[in-house]
Amino acid sequence: MPIYNLKMSYRSKYSDGTSRSTQPVVDFTSPGLAVMEAERLLVSGRAVNTNADEVWPGLYIGNMDIAENCAEMRRRRFTHVLNCAHSSRRGGEIYDGMGITYMGIDAHDSPTYDMSANFNKAAEFIHTALKGGGKILVHCHVGVSRSATIVLAYLMLKHNMTLVEAVQKVKDGRGVFPNRGFLRQLIDLHIKLYGYRN
Repeated sequence: MPIYNLKMSYRSKYSDGTSRSTQPVVDFTSPGLAVMEAERLLVSGRAVNTNADEVWPGLYIGNMDIAENCAEMRRRRFTHVLNCAHSSRRGGEIYDGMGITYMGIDAHDSPTYDMSANFNKAAEFIHTALKGGGKILVHCHVGVSRSATIVLAYLMLKHNMTLVEAVQKVKDGRGVFPNRGFLRQLIDLHIKLYGYRN
């Protein structure tokens, strides 16, 4: 598996070189410590999470506690749930009669698990929910790795964001930390979509 160095530097968004606003610039071309650099970008975000945090209009990342609290799910008016920790014990039957559309991914929070196999179908599910005016909770057990990976991939696939842009958007709403294998898969997705540019 290729390794890419995400060396972080900053440049102005403005052509006149002013520093009114800066964005991270990532070097995807040289081998090195890509995942560690991505982790460095992630840890600079929000430190305190609630059970469910909005990271994009109508899109929330959360944990199992809120997903299993039917009263809270009703109160918050979620219309869709994407469970990234689906199992025979944790499925969609809890939402029977609630009018919630459910999708489950039996993903393991392991660096060797191929989460990228779920990127397109999960992104389509999220996109359909939001396009129809829905409110979606994407969750896993803790709400920082599996669910975050899926949401980052969604932003890259459906909103044409680079990996850095997606991370910046999500971390403003919730502290997330995908495992290293998932970060590698997101880096590979970035390169597939954008090549080595930022």
